[in-house]
Amino acid sequence: MTGVPDSDYRRRTVPVRGGDLTVGSWGPEDGPTVLAVHGVTASHLTWPLVASFLPGVRLIAPDLRGRGRSNELPGPWGMPQHADDLAAVIDAFGLESTVVVGHSMGAFASLVLANRHLEKVSSLVLVDGGLPLPTAPELTDDEATRAILGPAAERLSMTFDSYESYRAFWRDHPAFVNDWSPMIEDYLDYDLVGMAPHLRPSSSYEAVAADSIELRGGTSLLKALAELAHPTTLMTAPRGLMNEVPPLYPADAIATWKAKLPTVKTVEAESVNHYTIVMSEDGARSVAALVSDALGASTVGARQQEEVEQA
Repeated sequence: MTGVPDSDYRRRTVPVRGGDLTVGSWGPEDGPTVLAVHGVTASHLTWPLVASFLPGVRLIAPDLRGRGRSNELPGPWGMPQHADDLAAVIDAFGLESTVVVGHSMGAFASLVLANRHLEKVSSLVLVDGGLPLPTAPELTDDEATRAILGPAAERLSMTFDSYESYRAFWRDHPAFVNDWSPMIEDYLDYDLVGMAPHLRPSSSYEAVAADSIELRGGTSLLKALAELAHPTTLMTAPRGLMNEVPPLYPADAIATWKAKLPTVKTVEAESVNHYTIVMSEDGARSVAALVSDALGASTVGARQQEEVEQA
């Protein structure tokens, strides 16, 4: 994996409802720990570059229910279920509380995790996700899913005759034209399941469709935002899923939510899109810097709490 020694990467499973959740991790077992949560059609291999910019930190990242090697876990899906699965991961790794960083849909799941399991989260770093996505209200759920995901939704119904053909499919994707790397190839190879010549993306369309509905502003998300109690930073990308402008979150949408959530710190990344904000060196470095800041603040807060309890 680019920037991360192979010996630094481990994989295990965590029992959850209906089976086992696959979880990858990087960094020292005894280091400060961050929980990283991937996007709607992604996997835990979204995160190795971010991990590489967090030396001395253990980064743990699950394949969410319905994705990666957790793709056979049963529904129902939705942010509350993902939140409870993430709480099980936190418990399985013996953590009382942790910084949580979520990308895209992972940011939505992270917010609901913090709301449902308040004490398990010390702070949140949201990466181009977490706020309800602007969509036309007259769209049906299926239309909204396709509007939100674009070509990603169509890809889930495709098959590929080889790993090379899947790489070729992505190599021409506008989001990766200028940021192709061995890490992206590892990510893509892991995404495929089945046998050649009938390889297919691992994400369950049923899971993706069910979860995407909530990205418009599901009940659990709106509750989590209204009751937000954790230090939170939101980093947005200036370009969208197809490297386009406007991005997922135009400036007016951010301004509207900033007025509603004045305690949330907002930052705009530079020269990245929705994918490369975590899967390019520049983007990963910027995200890692925010995570480092959150870890530092979390450590100071824990120390102050300990002093209060001992007084």
